[in-house]
Amino acid sequence: MYGKFVGSTSADGARWRTALWRALAKRAGSGLRVGTGALFSHPETFELGDGVFVGEYAVLQGRFDGRCVVGDHAWLGPQAYFDARDLVIEEYVGWGPGAKVLGSMHTGVPHDIPIIATDLEIKPVRISAWADIGVNAVILPGVSVGKGAIVGAGAVVVADVQPFSVVAGVPAKFLHWRPGYESPNARG
Repeated sequence: MYGKFVGSTSADGARWRTALWRALAKRAGSGLRVGTGALFSHPETFELGDGVFVGEYAVLQGRFDGRCVVGDHAWLGPQAYFDARDLVIEEYVGWGPGAKVLGSMHTGVPHDIPIIATDLEIKPVRISAWADIGVNAVILPGVSVGKGAIVGAGAVVVADVQPFSVVAGVPAKFLHWRPGYESPNARG
């Protein structure tokens, strides 16, 4: 049934998409909005807060034994991709268009078989409240982004990001603290 409404640009199609996501999710708060073309797998593992926005053509790829939590008033941009096997996005997170999160990787062991045939290792990803993930950024498996942190556009985040910091680049590096925030190290 979802296929009938996934590509609809009408108000009726938007209502049906939202109703179906709400019906299939483990939990879905009020005010959920689901854009045209948004796709999912294993929505029974999704816990969606109040006021969540899922942008056009975003993909949330869950796992039958996984967990995907999206907090209140999170904004998930168009064409974003979420490896939502063990993912927590807290409240008021902004997720830029085209940004991606990977929560799993192949071990590559043993070396004498194709990497894709090796075991899949799932690593939790945590995006804390108020964080902002820039356009086309990539968050790699096992990474946590701290409260109020900013990840710059196109950054590839390979390590944890401190709260209220600004990071950018490939790989992402610390640039500075957000204006008005006093670094914990500066408190003597």
